[in-house]
Amino acid sequence: MADYDLAIIGGGLNGVSMARDAAGRGLRVILLEQGDLASGASGASTRLVHGDLSLLEAGRLWRVRTQLAERALWLKNAPHLVRATRFAIPFHPDARPPWLLRAGLLLYDRLGAATALPRSCTVDVTHHPIGNPLKRPFGIAFEYSDCLVDDSRLVVLTALDAAERGAAIRTGARCVRAERTDIWRLVVIDRGHRQVITARALANTAGAWTPAVAETTLRQTSPRRVSAIQVSQIIVRRLFDTDHVYVFQHSDGRLIFASPLERDFTLVGTVAHAFAGDPAIVAMPAADVAYLCDAVGRYLREPLHPADVVKAVSGVTLSALQGTGGVPPDGVPLLDSRRRRAPLITLFGGEITTSRRRAERAVSLLTPFYPMSPRWTANASLPGGDFVWDRFEVEVDAARERWPFLGEAQAQRLVGAYGSRLPAVLGGAKRRDDLGQAFGPDLTAAEVRYLMSKEWARFPDDVLWRRSKLGLTMEARDREALAAFMAGAA
Repeated sequence: MADYDLAIIGGGLNGVSMARDAAGRGLRVILLEQGDLASGASGASTRLVHGDLSLLEAGRLWRVRTQLAERALWLKNAPHLVRATRFAIPFHPDARPPWLLRAGLLLYDRLGAATALPRSCTVDVTHHPIGNPLKRPFGIAFEYSDCLVDDSRLVVLTALDAAERGAAIRTGARCVRAERTDIWRLVVIDRGHRQVITARALANTAGAWTPAVAETTLRQTSPRRVSAIQVSQIIVRRLFDTDHVYVFQHSDGRLIFASPLERDFTLVGTVAHAFAGDPAIVAMPAADVAYLCDAVGRYLREPLHPADVVKAVSGVTLSALQGTGGVPPDGVPLLDSRRRRAPLITLFGGEITTSRRRAERAVSLLTPFYPMSPRWTANASLPGGDFVWDRFEVEVDAARERWPFLGEAQAQRLVGAYGSRLPAVLGGAKRRDDLGQAFGPDLTAAEVRYLMSKEWARFPDDVLWRRSKLGLTMEARDREALAAFMAGAA
């Protein structure tokens, strides 16, 4: 008998979503991630949970409707991570005409009518805060509703839910060889220790490493007609005072999003192009930085220069080449179930918004091989998400009442990260000193211990960039103190 029903290679959003879905259906699951959760493209996304407006423009209405249905589920099931936000498209005379934008957003409202978000409207920006950072003479903007998400925490909490449903989540564990008979026999190096694991089925969700894992580790034929795509954004100091996400139409017709990030910053993206090389070593070219700065400069009064960039964020994902036979479209699982060979699922690509549905479809491919419970994730909250999405501020107020030493910004960050599970982090603390050593104004030993014991954080970057974004503001001496603390607590 095999050790597990399903082994998964890769701890990005596709991998952890499959682990959660399968564990909830009663399967014995193990997930192997060679580094940290969300350390690839899943932690370098646009952070948007939305319907793709470019697909709407292309007439792919069913796809957009599916995305918006999933958006509604995310608002219901992860209200601490997924936040409803107003988006604004300033009208530029050299871009799409106003009638086209307005008609498209009216259709967008209709396709997403299942969610009680405010509908789109036309705004006179000469008398509205939206217009404050814009150049003159911008006169109108088109406002609509969509959502932002903390992408890396979405991955971590999905893995946490999978673990609480019985899945084994192993970070720092690399599968170095796999033998396929009627079961899979995997040789794994887990934090320096070699072990052999057997599984009845295997899923390759290694992101940009999917072809390499298929060819060198699994010794299987990988999808040939795929390309690696580098996706990049820049983080700059906050560009505007409103909480809106600005949608800028660049001169080539592409849409560039500028969204608030961690109170004091703005995330600007995305630019994408073909990538060749090692996905572990990816850097944003200067031309891409200049492209995003130019897109912002078409709209905002204050110019944005490459020197203003605080951090560049890049990841590599896979995309199926258009019109290729035998290759699944992005985000569509591929099943290899040859006779007398254990099943193999390959899943890569796809956007954040439809990740739950994507995993559900992938796990369902295994139903002919062994019985499992019905699909369930559409109606199940992620850890900490058991409150109504429009009561986020109520949760923040309740947190400040229970822990009076929290400031408004601190309470918002903590509720946004942990939701209703915040008591597991702060416990019965009466004052900040009860939380132990402080690493700057926002991070405490109590939170770090929680992240290490419950959320697989092993190194400072795991805490500062994937479990939070405190790396944007933490000073060097606090980083050193955090590193020393984590080394001692390991």
